Amino acid sequence: MKRKLLIIVLIIISIITIFAITNSKSNANNINTKICWGIKRNNNHIQPELGKENQELIDKYGGIAIGNDKDNVVYLTFDLGYEAGYTEKILDILKENDVKACFFVTAHYVNTSEDLIKRMIEDGHDIGNHTVNHKSLPDLSDKEVESEIMKLHTAVYEKYGYEMKYIRPPKGEYSERILQLCKKMNYKTVMWSFAYDDWDESKQGREEYGKKKILENVHPGEVILLHGTSKDNMNILDDCIKQIKKEGYEFEKLENIK
Repeated sequence: MKRKLLIIVLIIISIITIFAITNSKSNANNINTKICWGIKRNNNHIQPELGKENQELIDKYGGIAIGNDKDNVVYLTFDLGYEAGYTEKILDILKENDVKACFFVTAHYVNTSEDLIKRMIEDGHDIGNHTVNHKSLPDLSDKEVESEIMKLHTAVYEKYGYEMKYIRPPKGEYSERILQLCKKMNYKTVMWSFAYDDWDESKQGREEYGKKKILENVHPGEVILLHGTSKDNMNILDDCIKQIKKEGYEFEKLENIK
């Protein structure tokens, strides 16, 4: 009788253990489901819809995607995987217009454009982490994610004494696990509420198109994503900044987002 009871107990424990392991693996997979950031634009300068899942996850982990819909304030950010020869002029324009931005850079950019990084810091801009190799983070292990982020963090700190605090997941691809890991490393994840296809080198020479896209989609609390590798952006930036200000908007740094 005791032997039968012991066997039953062992069977129950085995079933519970298997269920726990299966459930744990299922949860792990769920929080690492890859999400591609996307927004649904609205007209008449109304904030776009970020999507229920996007909004909930960004809020849950203290990230940034959009500011207050009551204030006519916008936040300018640039992604820079490499230097295409336009950043110096972009920095000149920002200085002339007294606008501060956040530049999200990769290791390649840090290693090849030290003078520009130095100037960004001296001019009062923020430097953001865009990882070492610009890989899709959900595809990597926890250890690999940490390496992609912290190796760049350390390199920037050692070269400039600057400690980055903002991160933008490469390609806009993320998961709940990635948000958890970034927060654990004391990083605030920054997405966006406006972007357009300015990153495509084969689609340059469309200055009026770019200007139209930017100006038609200005909205309160906007987090603007532009690519510093776009010649069009360099050429239209001054006009866009002046027009956005003329329409009653102010440019502020990410640290002031509400």
